[in-house]
Amino acid sequence: MSIQENKTRGMTRREFLGTSAAAAAFTIVPRHVLGGPGIVAPSDKINLAMIGVGGQGTYDMTQFMTLPEIQVVAVCDVVKEWDYSKFYFGGVKGREPARELVDKTYAEKTGNGSYKACTAYVDFYDMLEKESGIDAVSVATTDSLHAFAAMAGIKKKKHVYCQKPLTHDVWEARQLRLAAKQQGVMTQMGNQGRAGDGNRQVVEWIAAGAIGNVHEVYCWTDRPARYWPQGINRPEETPSVPPTIDWDRWLGPAQWRYFHPLYTPFNWRGWWDFGTGALGDMGCHIMDTPVWALNLTHPTAVQASSTPFTEDSGPVASMVTFEFPARGKMPPVKLVWFEGGLTAPRPSELEHGIPMGDGSGVLFIGDKGKLMCGTYGAEPRLIPITAHKKYKQPAATIERVPDGPQGIYADFVSSIKTGKPACSNFEVSGPLSEIVLMGNLAVHMKGQRLLWDGEKMECTNVPEANKYVKREYREGWSL
Repeated sequence: MSIQENKTRGMTRREFLGTSAAAAAFTIVPRHVLGGPGIVAPSDKINLAMIGVGGQGTYDMTQFMTLPEIQVVAVCDVVKEWDYSKFYFGGVKGREPARELVDKTYAEKTGNGSYKACTAYVDFYDMLEKESGIDAVSVATTDSLHAFAAMAGIKKKKHVYCQKPLTHDVWEARQLRLAAKQQGVMTQMGNQGRAGDGNRQVVEWIAAGAIGNVHEVYCWTDRPARYWPQGINRPEETPSVPPTIDWDRWLGPAQWRYFHPLYTPFNWRGWWDFGTGALGDMGCHIMDTPVWALNLTHPTAVQASSTPFTEDSGPVASMVTFEFPARGKMPPVKLVWFEGGLTAPRPSELEHGIPMGDGSGVLFIGDKGKLMCGTYGAEPRLIPITAHKKYKQPAATIERVPDGPQGIYADFVSSIKTGKPACSNFEVSGPLSEIVLMGNLAVHMKGQRLLWDGEKMECTNVPEANKYVKREYREGWSL
């Protein structure tokens, strides 16, 4: 059966009965049976479907299930189960372990030992056709499928939470933002630092003139080193596809290739067809701080240098320079990104023995001082420490998200309930993702300084760079 046939085929009697039984399991339970503090009536629940329940997706799911307003009703993954013990997520992940975890969690919450209300799917198009009661979806697939899964939800008028980066390509990020706005759905990207106090402090300090006008920013991460391989060729071996994975659907819009364990379940981040490297993995966390604080939009030029890379896999280390124009009273800014263990030049004012960030970080250079923070804007401080101790912090002007960075899930739920946009909604995270993904476009062009027309999403001086704005999809795949 082809992918398209599977997307359009009808529901079998067994599937109908199974879905109906699952629906009944959570819709006929009266409120007084559930009872207790913090309990939300079934009629007030947000029915959430998980698309992608590997390491990050399962973590997202467990966070959502702590919220009384959320009812996870379906999970979807092309992998039935996979051993993640070699990776920092640990355990066994996939659609069956996720389904079992959902049922176990709600059984414990309700005291119903035979509770079974979650349905597992292989194909998210299939799930969205059959599960008519879904209110929202959470997307944590490979980067290459983010846009497709999120857009499928948006077209069905479902609210969408999507992991970072929002998409694989610049063009896709723009399409998701526009589609979400048109459909009027609530959205959130999973860059949890946007919900934290650290980023808010940095924004407030810079707005208050703590370091004067900022003209340079340095951002860095230690990835991909120690996390996944990059700069390697496509493996020549063609081992058999494990029976627990639907390889055709795992590939999604990427061009066909044979299965190999170097691609999945985790190392896909380093392969151009599936992931977006260290920039995609950490850029939306780290660069969000200066983008927010300095009101950055489209860069006017981007240039990158890197260690060698291949047609299939990104470099081990790179440096990308973004040039941003003046914004109102704010001067032009140069933002430099380092990855693979490269870092910004250590400021002479930084005390001996004090580390540069937390493996990742941001350094702002202003005409009246310097400011540094870690990943997610964590532990911001002026440097040297004497300047920090003397600084009188301004009053908070930005609304805080309860529970800090992990509150990004609750913030999404609140947006659905109230209609107030979430802190990293696609109007915010779409443009951020475009900036981040421009870095990968520049890496591909190997040192050429690219002039960028942000509105048109077009490189104006090196036309061949434009093929990386939107990749070519495999036949049968389209947004």
